[in-house]
Amino acid sequence: MASIKIERLNHMIQEEVSMILMTEVKDERLKFVTITGCDTTSDFSFCKIYFTVLDESKRKEITDELNKATHFIRGKLSERIDIRHTPELKFIYDESIEYGEHIEKIIDKIHEQK
Repeated sequence: MASIKIERLNHMIQEEVSMILMTEVKDERLKFVTITGCDTTSDFSFCKIYFTVLDESKRKEITDELNKATHFIRGKLSERIDIRHTPELKFIYDESIEYGEHIEKIIDKIHEQK
């Protein structure tokens, strides 16, 4: 279980990265990214940022663009969040929504068969 300090930092990073993507990134494709969560290591050195996109066909392209923009986003994040060391960022596509939809379809099929 993550400590309260890490949970608070994860929430701040999630909010700030969302705002940076909406307001300060010039690439229009990145403005439609939804940040779904963050996972920071206990020593605050790395942070996995989970995201989804509306257009599933551009998932790989958006992942590559986000990971290219990590230095810019990390710099803006260090200006907005007051911590000694801003963690290294890694963007990962969040597949939990797709998995949930898949499980929901299976449950619907089971109910239809009854």
